[in-house]
Amino acid sequence: MRHELIIDDLVVTTDNSAAIGEKEFDEIKAPDRIVAKFSARVALLEQWAAGSEAQAVLLHNFSGAGQWAEYVSGIEELFKEAGLQPIPMKGSSETNMSTLQSGISVTILGKKSREISYTNLTWFVYGLPLTGRDVMDKPGHVADMKLLNQLIKEEIIETLWPIGSKGIEAEIEAMLGKPVSPINGLDLQASGGPSTAVLIGVSHEKNELLKKYKVEPLFPLSFID
Repeated sequence: MRHELIIDDLVVTTDNSAAIGEKEFDEIKAPDRIVAKFSARVALLEQWAAGSEAQAVLLHNFSGAGQWAEYVSGIEELFKEAGLQPIPMKGSSETNMSTLQSGISVTILGKKSREISYTNLTWFVYGLPLTGRDVMDKPGHVADMKLLNQLIKEEIIETLWPIGSKGIEAEIEAMLGKPVSPINGLDLQASGGPSTAVLIGVSHEKNELLKKYKVEPLFPLSFID
């Protein structure tokens, strides 16, 4: 379990973003559409990590009514890029008070569809942990959602685990309970930002199948006994 809330077969995941957007006092300037897209990305990856399929989206918009359309557009773009059909989306905008900085939260409701295993797998990091402008400036280093979805559907990926703000090393410790060996070219402590990097677990007999796909950048993991 990562951060999901499970109620019977209902799986609830969420992500938020603050001070990132198009408002004058935002700390990081980015298109509102992109901000929503990456917030939804984290929540969707959390669904997949829980073995769940997204069924509906709740959008909480603290930026104002003028940002709603772009936020919706970004979330719809994410689902399209991931190779998923559109799902129902509802939500609310803050219109009583004007905010100086942008704020958004995306919650996804899903339904459990497969069981998750963390044993007898070969582990990899797919993508690089990126934050801020690097997320937009280095798209080739971001784990591709459509490819991840395909590898899950084809049962090549048994388990995935999005990298959050605590970094790769902390996520591995939380998931597997053991330390990871250093990896050339990969900062194990760097924040994963909007889960630009993902841990993926592949059954040993399917390692060769993974090589047939353009999963780049890909870093095999080894662990300290």
